[in-house]
Amino acid sequence: MKCDEHVVVLGAGIIGVSCALQLLREGYHVTLIDRSGVAQGASKGNAGAFAFADIEPLATPGIMRKAPKWLLDPLGPLSLPPRYFPKILPWLLRFWRASLPDRYGAAVAAQSAMMGFCQAALERQIAQVDGEGMMQREGQLQLFEGERQFRASMPAWELKRQHGIAFHLLSSPEAIAEIQSGIDPRFTHAGFTPAWMNVCEPAKWAERIYSAAVALGARFIQDEMRQVALQENGVQLVCAGQQVVADRVVVAGGAWSHHVARMLGERIPLETERGYNTTLPPGAFDVKTQLTFGGHGFVVSRIGGGVRVGGAVELGGLDLPPNFQRSKVLLNKAKQFLPGLDCSQGQEWMGFRPSLPDSLPVIDYAKASKRVCYAFGHGHLGLTQSAGTAELVADLVAQRPAKVSIDAFRADRF
Repeated sequence: MKCDEHVVVLGAGIIGVSCALQLLREGYHVTLIDRSGVAQGASKGNAGAFAFADIEPLATPGIMRKAPKWLLDPLGPLSLPPRYFPKILPWLLRFWRASLPDRYGAAVAAQSAMMGFCQAALERQIAQVDGEGMMQREGQLQLFEGERQFRASMPAWELKRQHGIAFHLLSSPEAIAEIQSGIDPRFTHAGFTPAWMNVCEPAKWAERIYSAAVALGARFIQDEMRQVALQENGVQLVCAGQQVVADRVVVAGGAWSHHVARMLGERIPLETERGYNTTLPPGAFDVKTQLTFGGHGFVVSRIGGGVRVGGAVELGGLDLPPNFQRSKVLLNKAKQFLPGLDCSQGQEWMGFRPSLPDSLPVIDYAKASKRVCYAFGHGHLGLTQSAGTAELVADLVAQRPAKVSIDAFRADRF
């Protein structure tokens, strides 16, 4: 199919490049605009997981009883710098409302449907870019310290069972060692999700998709978008160094996307989860499967032959300086939990996850015009939901019914 329409995609992270590739495959002319380059944000430093089993939002019933204890620990799995609290308070109130049982249940149902769709879309994308060699289909091991912590996780496993997610529960260090050796025996129980998969290196995966888009004619502009203005027959984008006119625009700028929405008169409560990690070189540890230490808020995954230790949540916005002590805390814990881990020559990183209070993205038209589509706010699940989001965005651009319900992802739901 050929189409004379020119679509600008704002953002060249994994969501943006996936949208670009899908639109090009449907015959549109596509220009990507990004202030930093291809996959230079969260798409570069994430854990590389396609977390289709993660259907439960962060805002779970009762979480507000636990949150104060976490938030008061500046190096804990969930932290909030005191000086940022006044700014984020409206978001926290919406987060609390999202944790109420009826809203929580609706979010789980929407996320589960989205995950099933995105998993199938990813397989289509892998075939399109000849990417199977970059996949690590090795499962995920979620680890628990003692039976009490394990029993507390049962509702989450039951939720997975209800939504058709396969897993095996393990009740001894010996059973755990059959899947991953070298784990401290304090971890007595685990759950193994065999269908979980990772990519060998998230930045290279995004670059693979971008290269496929370029091969189909994508154009890239590295510039900072300053202003967006709707015109009678298109959209004008004013960047720091030039102006671009498009027939349609897709806003996929991650943690900066709500600034563009505000230019169009729309306030979307997007916040920034600042994630930290350390990447260790090859030989640091023989990781057989992704290791999730849920009680401590971090994961260990194999990235580019090395090991990446990262996670946790710091609600700190875009402007505060990074606190790399958080990376060090996670790495020290990983050393305790994996005694054979070689922590030398690690490279620290901090990135911004674009998160909405209910852990669901915005995939919708802008209120001001159907010429502008939103595709942002995926939180920890940008890589996971990128291929599916791209197909849904193509539906929006073509103004045809979406392949899966996107009612839960409306921009005005807040």
